[in-house]
Amino acid sequence: MYKFITKSVSKNYVPYSVCLCTSTVNTNLNEIGQGLRKIQPKTNEIKSYGQPTPDTHPHLLKPGEFTPGLTLAEFKSRRERFVDKLLSSSNTKKHCVVIPSAKKKYMSGKIPYVFRQNTDFMYMTGCLEPDSCLLLEIDNEKFTSTMFLRPKDKNMEMWDGVVTGLGDPGFFGVDQAIDIADLNNYLDLTFKSSQPDTLWYNTEESEFTRLTSTVKELVKSAWGANLLSPTNLIHQLRLYKSSAEQKLMQKTCQIASEAINETISWSNPDISEHHIFAKVDYECRMRNASYLAYPPVVASGQNATTIHYINNCQMLKTGDTVLMDAGCEYGGYTSDITRTFPVSKSKLSDAQRVLYEIVLETQKSLIRKLQEKAYSLDELFEIMCLELGKYLKEIGFIPKHLSGVDLARASYKYCPHHVSHYLGMDVHDTPSISRAIKLEPGMVFTIEPGLYISADNRVVSEEFRGLGVRIEDDALMLPNNKVQILTEACVKEIKDIER
Repeated sequence: MYKFITKSVSKNYVPYSVCLCTSTVNTNLNEIGQGLRKIQPKTNEIKSYGQPTPDTHPHLLKPGEFTPGLTLAEFKSRRERFVDKLLSSSNTKKHCVVIPSAKKKYMSGKIPYVFRQNTDFMYMTGCLEPDSCLLLEIDNEKFTSTMFLRPKDKNMEMWDGVVTGLGDPGFFGVDQAIDIADLNNYLDLTFKSSQPDTLWYNTEESEFTRLTSTVKELVKSAWGANLLSPTNLIHQLRLYKSSAEQKLMQKTCQIASEAINETISWSNPDISEHHIFAKVDYECRMRNASYLAYPPVVASGQNATTIHYINNCQMLKTGDTVLMDAGCEYGGYTSDITRTFPVSKSKLSDAQRVLYEIVLETQKSLIRKLQEKAYSLDELFEIMCLELGKYLKEIGFIPKHLSGVDLARASYKYCPHHVSHYLGMDVHDTPSISRAIKLEPGMVFTIEPGLYISADNRVVSEEFRGLGVRIEDDALMLPNNKVQILTEACVKEIKDIER
């Protein structure tokens, strides 16, 4: 006969159960106890944190890395450079900077989506945990750094996994770690005692609604303190990729290039756009990407004229082309590639070939121009419109007498999107940075001309209607007007896509 006795030890421990066995067998409980005492806890267990480490995930991180490809020293350097930039942009010396993480998002009830960290917070800390926050208290050129984190809780960790907790602030390279539940009270006390001149916090994009209310109330009741967003200052740092970041960009672009090549070779008319989606996702993950960088566009036939088509549910048909816009995330850095290719192992039609050659030659021309002198992304956009316009005049899409601004406007109707955006931790990276500034070494960006001919366009010949072509590569600006095409391994010549 068995009796179960449940005993609660304290509020800090999970209740446990003891099974007492009663039988006619003469059992010496002292002997049982002596046997249990021989089971000793392991003393060489690897300590677990709320994210991978070289000890727990040696297949992901090399010794000395804090996140893939990046050391803890790099994250500390980022905070130091941020403080330097902040002080150089301000006339005052006392500041309080609050940078929160992302929060978990839920698909249904308590079922979460895969967590993706806020990239500004990630850039400044390397922390992969939700419900966290970085606080920088700056006084002249000195500053202290505090991480607000979830404390360890055995019950919650059983559901959501291990958290780093508060006992090892050195893990993140900060001065102290405090319970995230105390953030609002701590900020209130700190703000009132130190009386900073400026509180830096992005009230527009933060997911911490209570914190946002606290910040607004503090500034409102303060002695004339300013409230500013730190986002643009962080983006000014993120815009220029370090040598380590450049290697990560090379890696994520190589993974996506290989995955897309495999997908192009695999495609056939007996599958759907959804299968193409699954194939490129699979190929990226098999090369150690975390996941796709964004919902991919897999647009066959006329669907390619919808620039942000993500339904991905139509069957592929012989004779159609597929416009696939896909990239992956590796080590927190993203790639972004677009290729247009024929569905079956066949040739492009005459009309498809004409549009494809126009887009490809326009892209190649832009890459050549980048190596002549410094351009801004906006200047590249103007050049793209004129280049496309030149070719569109030749095939009768645009009146031959048009030139200059009128020509650019006419061609814009066939390519109504910018030719480029910055690329990095986000696909549309550092959005607070103007595209009017000149490109400089360390910047990563896309080059993506396209042509989209609607099915009801009566200006063009019938064989062109319903066709869409885009070719997109990722580029790294190097010194002396050199450009490295990070996605060069991804096929785009006609002889290669026709297979």
